[in-house]
Amino acid sequence: MDERTALQMLAADLSGAGDDAAVVDDTVITTDMLHETTDFPDGTTRYTAGWRAVGASLSDVAAMGATATAAVAVYAAPEFDESDLLAFVNGARDVCEAVGAEYVGGDLDGHQEFTVATTAIGDTDDPVRRTGASPGDAVCVTGTLGRSAAALRFFESGDVERANDLFRFTPRVAAGEALRDHATAMMDSSDGLARSLHQLAEASDCGFDVAFDEVPVDPSVDDVARDEADRRECALHFGEDFELVFTLPEAELETVRSAIDVDVTQVGTVTESGSGVVADGEPLSDRGFTHGGE
Repeated sequence: MDERTALQMLAADLSGAGDDAAVVDDTVITTDMLHETTDFPDGTTRYTAGWRAVGASLSDVAAMGATATAAVAVYAAPEFDESDLLAFVNGARDVCEAVGAEYVGGDLDGHQEFTVATTAIGDTDDPVRRTGASPGDAVCVTGTLGRSAAALRFFESGDVERANDLFRFTPRVAAGEALRDHATAMMDSSDGLARSLHQLAEASDCGFDVAFDEVPVDPSVDDVARDEADRRECALHFGEDFELVFTLPEAELETVRSAIDVDVTQVGTVTESGSGVVADGEPLSDRGFTHGGE
């Protein structure tokens, strides 16, 4: 059983499950776990690990349209090296500062491999869920896609400085707040654009018609892609980019663009239930980042 199947099984008994974060009154809360062997390639600095791990949870807060307030982390390792630990905390603090939140501490634990568990909280009285997309809405993304795929290639080739830079993303908290009054459905792209679209389609009982030429591919992908098919794979299926994927009425698109300090790109349109997720006229495979499976 992979991560997605396990989550679907648990959601059947957990009425609040199914979005990027849980909602308790006006508070959103989310938690994540990252491991050295699956999430931090060789060459990842502890500063980058702190930034990325806490950033992943802050991205879930952003996907709910909430204002991020605070984050904590559990740092587990075979031993505690002073410089590593301080670098991790500095990364965690800096990513919180980048979105107006506060890093308020956490826990230490011994473990056979470097492992991080993070929790972030935020506030909103009107969370954006995955369930409101309607036929005719525009489907959009923030920023660019494929930078984490490119980062992995740079780690593999030994260009760890560039790889670490690409791994430190800015959670789209400000964009999520600006979208709160406009987006009809939203999530982050941690599982990849293709899988995110399938998840939104399932939650909103709709379809999507997208065009790959409209997908904003990060320039770093062009430095590592072997061919056009590989470029498409990096942008659509790799995931871990932590951008926002959302729908909204097309008439509100320019208003949103003027209110957000990051690029917003329309990649397609919401279609009727049963029409599936289509890219360039062909079914778009439901593949993306999943722990424990393909």
